[in-house]
Amino acid sequence: MSVKEVKTNAMRILESEGINFETGYYECDEFIDGVHTADALGLPHEMVYKTLVTVGHSKNYYVFVIPIEKEIDLKKAAKAVGEKSVEMLPLKDVTNVTGYIRGGCTAVGMKKHYVTRIDESAILQDAIYVSGGKRGIQIKLHPDDLLKVTKAEYADVTA
Repeated sequence: MSVKEVKTNAMRILESEGINFETGYYECDEFIDGVHTADALGLPHEMVYKTLVTVGHSKNYYVFVIPIEKEIDLKKAAKAVGEKSVEMLPLKDVTNVTGYIRGGCTAVGMKKHYVTRIDESAILQDAIYVSGGKRGIQIKLHPDDLLKVTKAEYADVTA
């Protein structure tokens, strides 16, 4: 089965919610980073967002969707979710917590619903690209639709 025939859980959720989206496919033998993903698809970097998972001082998990060329500001991120502090979830724990693998992690359809914040820069975009829930698949959708389906809020969370 080629990657183009795959329908991910994230795609099924978007369809069930009646959200319009487009998919982009690319070869991905080894995930490097979001910039390489954007370049593989010929996408403007400012439209491509990565999904990061953190763990708070309270031991709760939080999801942040930020531009691929930006870094998360952990102090701003903690404030945005009402935590004393947050730190990046260790890579070894990503699959267990989210159900996704590094390079295929998306805020849509994780194992559980986690508090999610989308960087406020997304408001300026007509559409953004996020992982489709599997390496080699990107989903293009309106930022407000991602906000709705993930029950997220916009926040200033980048450095």
